[in-house]
Amino acid sequence: MSQNATKKRSGTVLLLATRNIGIFAHVDAGKTTTTERVLFYTNSKHKIGNVDEQDTTTDFMEQEKERGITIQSAAVSCSWKDVVINLIDTPGHVDFTMEVERSMRVLDGGVLVLCAKGGVQPQTRTVWRQAEKHRVPRIVFVNKMDTLGADFYRVLSQIKSELKAKPAVLQLPIGQSSEFVGVVDLLSMKALVWDSSDPSGMTIKEQEIPSHLADEATEYRKALIELIAEGDDSLLEKYLSDEPISEAELKAALRKDVIAMRLVPVMCGSAFKNKGIQPLLDAVAELLPSPLDVPPVTGVLEDGTEASRETDDSAPLAALAFKVMSNNVGNAVHGHLTFVRVYSGVLNSGSQVYNSNKDTRERVSRLVKMQGNRQEEVTALHAGEIGAVIGLKSTTTGDTLCDDDNSIKLESISAPEPVISQAIEPKDRAGADKLADALSKLALEDPSFRRNTDPETGQTIISGQGELHLEIKVDILDRSYGIKVSTGKPEVSYRETVRGKARGIGKHIKQSGGHGQYGHAEIELEPLPPGSGFEFVDAIVGGTVPREYISSVEKGIHSALAEGVLAGYPVVDVRATLVFGSSHDVDSSDMAFQMAGRLAFQDACRKAQPVLLEPVMELVVEVPESYMGDIIGDISSRRGKVLGFDTADGTTIVRANVPLATVFGYSTVLRGRTKGQGVFTLTFSHYEPVPQSVGEEIVSKRKS
Repeated sequence: MSQNATKKRSGTVLLLATRNIGIFAHVDAGKTTTTERVLFYTNSKHKIGNVDEQDTTTDFMEQEKERGITIQSAAVSCSWKDVVINLIDTPGHVDFTMEVERSMRVLDGGVLVLCAKGGVQPQTRTVWRQAEKHRVPRIVFVNKMDTLGADFYRVLSQIKSELKAKPAVLQLPIGQSSEFVGVVDLLSMKALVWDSSDPSGMTIKEQEIPSHLADEATEYRKALIELIAEGDDSLLEKYLSDEPISEAELKAALRKDVIAMRLVPVMCGSAFKNKGIQPLLDAVAELLPSPLDVPPVTGVLEDGTEASRETDDSAPLAALAFKVMSNNVGNAVHGHLTFVRVYSGVLNSGSQVYNSNKDTRERVSRLVKMQGNRQEEVTALHAGEIGAVIGLKSTTTGDTLCDDDNSIKLESISAPEPVISQAIEPKDRAGADKLADALSKLALEDPSFRRNTDPETGQTIISGQGELHLEIKVDILDRSYGIKVSTGKPEVSYRETVRGKARGIGKHIKQSGGHGQYGHAEIELEPLPPGSGFEFVDAIVGGTVPREYISSVEKGIHSALAEGVLAGYPVVDVRATLVFGSSHDVDSSDMAFQMAGRLAFQDACRKAQPVLLEPVMELVVEVPESYMGDIIGDISSRRGKVLGFDTADGTTIVRANVPLATVFGYSTVLRGRTKGQGVFTLTFSHYEPVPQSVGEEIVSKRKS
């Protein structure tokens, strides 16, 4: 990077000295605890908050404090050795994976926290895939090295085998479990030992490497240098010639590898015991990318061409709204906070911006930087910065804010489809008047939460990612909106697809005096691989369906996708090819061909071996070894398939795929079977066909 590129704007903040990072992990691996230590050691707060004491900066919702889990992502800023770190603490529970997805979309780097005992867990794999998808370079921090059963080397093996990553081991633990006292830094070849007489973790002693670790440290350092040298020709030449390579050279080359996502640095510590955070902060500052190190963001201009925006204040404005939440001040709600990442240009307080997704103009009333739920007002957000806007009326998650005369539309943020639904109704008349508005606000803030009305019963149906997800929303209705509700039994969000190929004919012909209605379309329907969604193909030859009505047929098919022919569930993973049709010079219309497309699709569905699909979850159960047989038997009784199990230190971890429909209320069952000693996690895995007998029962109930 040239010297004149180091300062892209006036002021004290340099883009090269900015890190926009997230902290990701499986639930209970220690993300929030790690975040608290980061804030403490960067002097952003004077007292360390703890999850158990309900006084952490980023877990400020009452539901988060009571349950000891992170529910929504929270942003904080701090400084470490002249580097500004904008940090987002994200949830670890699968039900709130949307929070991780939208955070990942706007970050430049991340820290993946792994439990030294649990290692790579189900949600670990999910957030790893999200980081890969969004090209987010990351550091791995193996936390809880003080925990009984901690095993750094087993976790290292899992990083290679389960995450398919190439770890660059920067530290080795000095002791494990209760004997963990520090780390060996393989770049400096020094031991870092935290002074036991200083529980704050502020006092670190740099020592010679303990003799019993000297050979192992030498071996791991050699492997580290070889790994780094593989990606740098000049270092490789030095390495092969046995020339000395300095620590600075190694760090510079490693940083390039991290940004290119070739290597993943691995470090270790115990956030709860205040050990390992300062070296982790050094690594964040030295190895993770700045906004200038990542490629320019790309988007689509008004004419449909692709364009990029440089991370530069002088470039046209391009900012992405990645989160909307209520602006709670005291006990009152004052509109919404819209979190944005500014990719280029400057977003000024009091300015007017253009929302290219909604084709509307918005007024920026105020701009703030967030410290958990505390706001710090600023006059502008510069290129590369993350903050929140107060005053936007129509902007939602995934919208682009830009200059009116330099419009661009950045890639939006997709929300996962719901897997569970339940009916909801207010307990009193006062709540009935407020419920619809409150649910609309919750859906605005969380795109993975949906609400709709059942056309047959008139009931309000809420849908989401799991039982906990919906439970939290119901609790928010009560506490934040004062609406007490009754809920029905959770129901699975099934899907429909087809197994075969069939031709469907749709004719919509009506004569009622004057202009009639005429639309005729014929399609071929066939299955697509799981996860493909829907595909429409125009194969009309000779103009049998006029060009202006082909999109009408597609609209009709899209409307039919929402309600399958078996039980009325959405249809997925199919391709519809329009192959034939006919029209009338006078009676044909857009609406007539929409209806024809809908009828053709329904006809083809009935003939193409329709089948119900159900969500299948990955269930991971951790129990004392003596309960393993009982747990495996119970999983089999739930139509589950055991994928494997591991036993260590008297504890068995069972992994299985289980239909979601069979594991409602599983926590109560597991507690009873294991006398409260079992724990489990559920992560969405995939959809698969329902067994015929079960499917017939579902269809029968749905139609009754």
